[in-house]
This record gives sequence, C-alpha cells and structure tokens, in this order.
Amino acid sequence: MSLRWAPEWSVTVVLASRGYPASATAGETITGLQGVPEGVEVTHAGTAARDGRVLTAGGRVLAVTALGADARSAREAAYAAAQRISFAGMQLRHDIAAHA
Repeated sequence: MSLRWAPEWSVTVVLASRGYPASATAGETITGLQGVPEGVEVTHAGTAARDGRVLTAGGRVLAVTALGADARSAREAAYAAAQRISFAGMQLRHDIAAHA
C-alpha cells in the first residue's frame, strides 16, 4: 500500500445523537445525505439501513470531512455540508478547527 498526500487542509465534524456521550438514542431517520456537495466525504459510524431509510444507530453517527486550501475554507465546507444533514437530536461541536 502506498499513501498519496493531498496538499489541502481537511476538517472533520462529527454528528452525534441525542444524549451522546453519556447515552445515545437510536432509530432516528437521517435526511439530507443526498444534498452533501461532491468532494465532501461522509463516513457512516453509528448508522443502520432499514426499509430504504438510513437511521441513527449509535452515539457518533456520521463524520463529515471537507478539504480546503486553508483551515478556514476546509472548516467552512465541512460545516456547510453538515448543515445539510438532519436527524432528531443531532448535535455537533461548533468549535472544530476554529483556532487552526
């Protein structure tokens, strides 16, 4: 395996379920995944597929990663993409890469 490094910055924002980290809710329908811009990676962590829907199934539900020429543009792209996704009880930190 060989690695290829990209010159851009990357920022990842984790979308967590209600109650995380003490406890987590499950079974909430996740919407907006199809609206995430091309080039932004959404990694499923605590999700499940049921009856054609994507549902929450754990504490850390999704990780949204975006690239940018600098930390600020990568951060803005990650948060913009995260705002397109929704599920009941969704929470996320708003300080990721704020001081990079």
